[in-house]
Amino acid sequence: MALSDLSRRWRPYPVKAPASGMSRRRGFWERVHLDPWLLGLLLLLMGAGLVVLYSASGQRLDTVIAQGIRFGVALGVMVVIAQFAPATLIRWALPAYLLGVMMLVAVELVGDMGMGAQRWLVIPGVIRFQPSELMKLAMPLMVAAYLSRRELPPRARDLAVCALIVGVPVVLIAKQPDLGTSLLVGASAVFVVLLAGLSWRIIGLLGALAAAALPLLWMNMHDYQRRRVLTFLDPNSDPLGAGWNIIQSTTAIGSGGVLGKGWMEGTQSQLEFLPERHTDFIVAVLGEEFGLVGMLAFLLLYLMIVCRGLWLAAEAQETFGRLLAGSIILTFFIYVFVNVGMVSGILPVVGVPLPLVSYGGTSSVTLMAGFGILMAIHAHRRLLPR
Repeated sequence: MALSDLSRRWRPYPVKAPASGMSRRRGFWERVHLDPWLLGLLLLLMGAGLVVLYSASGQRLDTVIAQGIRFGVALGVMVVIAQFAPATLIRWALPAYLLGVMMLVAVELVGDMGMGAQRWLVIPGVIRFQPSELMKLAMPLMVAAYLSRRELPPRARDLAVCALIVGVPVVLIAKQPDLGTSLLVGASAVFVVLLAGLSWRIIGLLGALAAAALPLLWMNMHDYQRRRVLTFLDPNSDPLGAGWNIIQSTTAIGSGGVLGKGWMEGTQSQLEFLPERHTDFIVAVLGEEFGLVGMLAFLLLYLMIVCRGLWLAAEAQETFGRLLAGSIILTFFIYVFVNVGMVSGILPVVGVPLPLVSYGGTSSVTLMAGFGILMAIHAHRRLLPR
């Protein structure tokens, strides 16, 4: 079955308007344009994440407080964005995309260096942020806005335009260098195109072209990126160098067993054998201290968030909302999959944080803004014409 058929089947039945003279009192959650189930799951994930972060940061209360403040800001951003109708989001698509590209160019020219990469813009005394995070929302927003005005499934010309829209920021992000974020930004646009109704034949062709381009990608990768791939294939080839991170993370996860060693009782993390334990490798702390049971509990929570997000996306009654909402929640799933995969050794290390658990401000705000868009699309579906 082609994706175009799946896309048509996805459309829900139209909502009937109330009979003349009749009105229904709107509940609290309808008035604030929030989904209580999704919001509850996100709050539960944030709370559990702060518990794990306290241990992963070496029991530093200031780190947990700073993360809690960032979560508060992120929730505020989500609530504000949830108030906007899809028509407003469409109007923002092009300005947000152009702003993101301009900021990426600014990073290339005057960006701040950190850990060997030039990824940040700094407003002295105000904020230090990564413009690439903005593209995680601006990219699917722009592609969804473009395709929603075209006949679906997209034709070759539309695919070429989408490739151009995607290619410019992806190349700029990859040059920082930040391969992980560039892949996530590209994936967010790919999900929009797939949900627009591509046939399996075209998907197979594009997959073959991507596979054929792998040698070119390898030749243009930085030396440290090549080492990460080689280390993924054989971590013990450089156990004290490039293989250190993955060896320590898999050791920590394996040593946790079924029930774990206990909160703040992990040896790999507390004795600082595990690098980046409060950011990219926080899953290893979770596995060591809470064991298989704790890992499965977190994965179940993520699965519930993804399932609820897909349900909200399926409720969208127009093309733009359906494409954008589907891309947002599928990209969130890729976040989780890539982080858990790289920490457990089934994927190369690409520097992707665990959503709403790893320490970080810009990524948390971006993720919650995405959930705000998802809730906005769902909340305003009743306001669309029949």
